[in-house]
Amino acid sequence: MPDDQSPSGDPPEDAGTPAGDAPDSASGAATGPAVLSRKQLLEQAASERKGSSRTWWYILGAAAVVLIGVVIALIVTGGKHNTASKAGVTTTTKAALGGATCPLTGTPAPGGGVPPRPALGVKIGNYPDDRPSAGLNQADVVFEEPVEGGITRLVAVFQCQGASLVGDMRSARQPDAGILSQLSDPLFVHAGGIDPVIALLGQSPLIDKNILNGNGSAIINPPGRVAPYAMFANTTALWALDPSDTTRPAPIFTYSAALPPAAVAGSGASVHVPFSSTSDVTWQWNAILGQYFRSYSGTPDKLLDGSQTVATNVVVMTVQTAIGSWVENSEGGHEVLVTSTGSGPLVVMRGGAAITGTWSRTGLTQPATLTATNGTPITLRPGNTWVELVPAGIPVTPVGTSAPTTTTP
Repeated sequence: MPDDQSPSGDPPEDAGTPAGDAPDSASGAATGPAVLSRKQLLEQAASERKGSSRTWWYILGAAAVVLIGVVIALIVTGGKHNTASKAGVTTTTKAALGGATCPLTGTPAPGGGVPPRPALGVKIGNYPDDRPSAGLNQADVVFEEPVEGGITRLVAVFQCQGASLVGDMRSARQPDAGILSQLSDPLFVHAGGIDPVIALLGQSPLIDKNILNGNGSAIINPPGRVAPYAMFANTTALWALDPSDTTRPAPIFTYSAALPPAAVAGSGASVHVPFSSTSDVTWQWNAILGQYFRSYSGTPDKLLDGSQTVATNVVVMTVQTAIGSWVENSEGGHEVLVTSTGSGPLVVMRGGAAITGTWSRTGLTQPATLTATNGTPITLRPGNTWVELVPAGIPVTPVGTSAPTTTTP
């Protein structure tokens, strides 16, 4: 029982037709990541990439001159392509025509420039009564984390685009600190939390905005929703809670249009992640739309606007968890503590392919490195991403055109 009281898809690519380190569970005091100064975080933040445009040197001219120019251009382009292919990894930093790229999706920035604002994390409930949610398809990245009682909660992260309605907003949990600390001084909006969790957030490199603590003017209550499942907002109002913060986040993934070297076309038609009976998740690849569609126990995960939840990439990271001493609700449910640094098994779903490997993360302010079983880097396809933080012991089953492969760490 929850405790709170108060797409347009990218064109399909050719597929060949953690949360904060766990505090000491024996202590009720919050122990969290080391605190970095705002100056340090600002220095780590990604600068807006300057767009550049190229002017044609010749518009009209003799046919011979045009032909020579075309031949030279083809030779130069071919050389660059071969160099990138040998490298095996393409980090998307510029749009195809030289414009800026959204740091958290690898897609062209709207209007040619990355908005001068921080990553915005919004805590969203995922108990059956919290559904349908709103705004998930507009988020750059969504993290799904395990919480007490076998349910999950979400952290939807926005930067390049916003949502007219996002929610429902729920209380913070211990994994949130580790999720958000990698996002270069992000803004985090949530609906309260128990004292140890609030203390942990205060020690973390983020801007903590409790929607219930003097920020109630941003709350929207849609008709038909009842407490505690009725708190929504629009992202414009949430960014306005701290308009002085203009720190853009640094990228946390690398991107490539082509499948990475370790990918096997057709190996990732779906992936099953059974967190629990109330969060029995399957992502199904749609080759026509070029996206993965989310469902619970075979039922499509429909949002408040009637659309189904979709993702361009699904990153499934197996993490270590423990049951801590902090009591989260009136039923006596204890906090699930997630260790977000270290390493663990990994499955990345992109373009109809499942790529297995290992994630590793050396510190809370650093993103995870994704490495395939054969030792090559794993890139994502430009677009939105869901990150599933799955407790060790829960089987992760990617299914391809042949028999499924189940991994149970």
